[in-house]
Amino acid sequence: MMGRGEAGIDSVEIKVHPRQANTPAGSSPNPSQFQSQSVFKNWVPWLVPLFVVANVAVFIAVMYVNDCPSNSGSCVARSLGRFYFQPLKENPLLGPSSSTLEKMGALDVNRVVHKHQSWRLISCIWLHAGVFHVLANMLSLLFIGIRLEQEFGFLRVGLVYVISGYGGSLLSALFIQTGISVGASGALFGLLGGMLSELITNWTIYANKFAALLTLLCIIAVNLAVGLLPHVDNFAHIGGFLSGFFLGFVFLIRPQFKWINQKTCPPGYIAPPAQSKHQTYQYVLWVISLIVLIIGFTLGLVALFRGVNVNNNCSWCHYLSCVPTSLWSCKLQQVYCQVTIPLPTTLVPFLSMELGSQLKLTCLSNGKSNMYDLSNNDSSKVQLLCAQLCS
Repeated sequence: MMGRGEAGIDSVEIKVHPRQANTPAGSSPNPSQFQSQSVFKNWVPWLVPLFVVANVAVFIAVMYVNDCPSNSGSCVARSLGRFYFQPLKENPLLGPSSSTLEKMGALDVNRVVHKHQSWRLISCIWLHAGVFHVLANMLSLLFIGIRLEQEFGFLRVGLVYVISGYGGSLLSALFIQTGISVGASGALFGLLGGMLSELITNWTIYANKFAALLTLLCIIAVNLAVGLLPHVDNFAHIGGFLSGFFLGFVFLIRPQFKWINQKTCPPGYIAPPAQSKHQTYQYVLWVISLIVLIIGFTLGLVALFRGVNVNNNCSWCHYLSCVPTSLWSCKLQQVYCQVTIPLPTTLVPFLSMELGSQLKLTCLSNGKSNMYDLSNNDSSKVQLLCAQLCS
């Protein structure tokens, strides 16, 4: 995919010289005597396609739970029945409501910290905000993940994917502590980070190294730059990329070229001697990366559960996720509604009160009002209705 060079991805061209006994004195070896063979196992990818199927299945399940006709009168694609999409003003990605995503396991820092729902750091990477969101991520996963699984197998690639997704969620939770976050982008950036570190740590076995490195760096830079747009959680991208980068040094390490030559040398040929399977710099990177990962995840979790907001100690860090321009603003717009129930009128940015069976909402920004029937005390549903009314 990234143009790794003439040696290819799945194999390395091994050339060894024949013994002098097999070659007439004073003559050079015949090119036909050189051997080329694949020294790395070519795995059959099944985990990455399974991840794609799982993500699509989860999205379908979320849409079933969402059941737009029961909570909105202006759903999209009515021919889908219960699987209607939320109104485009509420969700332009063709997907469920934010309250449904929250119910199904979206990353919500308040619930993670105060309600002991740390599982959301993992569950959120299997959820997507809409059809366009899941389609873009799954195509990227197939494009990147299939080749990596062919090279390194399901176990190592699966670990890089899941742990990177977790790392992306953790960094996101430390910087963005309002609203919810979903998507597999952090895990996908982890695979990109793993590809970069794999190229670095296995530098000696690839041809056209610098071309492959430049291409990969350009792809990473473009994708991170997209994260500077509003409504994109670039902290999850950065956290996933850094996690995958260090995980690549741990899981995606290859034997050095001389060792491969020595182990695959056919009878009658001599390969240059190799004292160890891996080079010294590979061992050093492996140890440093493992230490960084353990310390980073430990400090991140401690800070998260202590309620630390890293933005309070870093005045410029928010620009890593969104850069304001004349075309857009990075500030979250909070909506306010006036609710009328059989109790005194109350101003509600976020409701946390007992609700009756009926209430009247009036949006303070545009003056629109409507009556709603509520059968349970669901304050998140009221917040959703307020957002729809003000959109």
